[in-house]
Amino acid sequence: MNLGRIGTLVRLDLVQRTRSVAWYVLLGVFAVILLLVTLLAFLVWGVNGIAGGTGGGGVYSTVVYMVLLLVVLVSPTLSGNAINGERDAATLAPVQVTLATTGEIIAAKFAAAWLTGVSFVVVAVPFLLISTLDGGVPPLTVLVSLLVLLVEIAVVAAIGVGFSGVLARPLFSVASTYLVVAALVIGTLIAFGLSGAAITSPYTSTYRGANYDAQGAVDDCLEWETSTYDVPRYDKVWWMLALNPFVILADAVPMTYDAHGNPDNLFSQIKFGVRSLQLEPDLESTWDDCNPGANEDYESPDAAEVVASTLPSWFVGLGLQLLLAAGLLWWAWVRTRTPARTLPPGTRIA
Repeated sequence: MNLGRIGTLVRLDLVQRTRSVAWYVLLGVFAVILLLVTLLAFLVWGVNGIAGGTGGGGVYSTVVYMVLLLVVLVSPTLSGNAINGERDAATLAPVQVTLATTGEIIAAKFAAAWLTGVSFVVVAVPFLLISTLDGGVPPLTVLVSLLVLLVEIAVVAAIGVGFSGVLARPLFSVASTYLVVAALVIGTLIAFGLSGAAITSPYTSTYRGANYDAQGAVDDCLEWETSTYDVPRYDKVWWMLALNPFVILADAVPMTYDAHGNPDNLFSQIKFGVRSLQLEPDLESTWDDCNPGANEDYESPDAAEVVASTLPSWFVGLGLQLLLAAGLLWWAWVRTRTPARTLPPGTRIA
């Protein structure tokens, strides 16, 4: 591939995107939303421990998650018509007859779509800096979170560009991109919830009560009572969440704790919650009021113990996402290369 030709195609694509007033209006709306979210985050998390807050760590993670959410909502529209939109406008064929190869065209479309998504991160930089001024944001957290954020933007951009090359109509390619992104963001949660509720195990609870005298001592013991009911087994389907972009981001960022050993930002809280799902639940319990000393005191493991005893999954989910994105880009290359053997009915060539 020729980087010079790719760079030229990327510049042309970006110029077409940025010369419209609507583009700057979109960035302005994005900035206003981030401003409101940042102000609310400071009220929720507090500053320097005020009102029980943990400072910048919570605000920073909230802003990063909001950036990821907004990019996921906007990027499919910007990338889902990258190739077929130019075919409809009769601007793709003139490029295909130049020295630019099909691979260079696909790479340029992907790079332009990715840089478009990165521009939203650039808009968010002032808000990210403000959130770090209060402290509580380790440099490693900033580095890892931004890297994963940029990769997730690239994945969404690749999915959109891929569908725009595979499908002939821009409407269908944009809709398909939204469906795939929704499957990753929302579909994984629905599949996890339904599958975990469908897979159950019997839980047995055994209890013996007692009657007490006026002094509070055991007077006589009652009969043992046993009850059994089904409990969902989310520990068997936790892996379904590995493909979720928000879970990948949380699981990749190193854990941070407050003075009491509790997760102190959204990354750590979500990571602790998802990792806790891997723990196998207890399926029986016994309680005897007649012999309180024999009852076992159950102490839940703290966040550090849970994370240390469970498996990370972010690299698996991210790897599968990259395979999906690469597969769609390859398929788009196959459908876009020239000379074309067959074309969908009604496809415009020039």
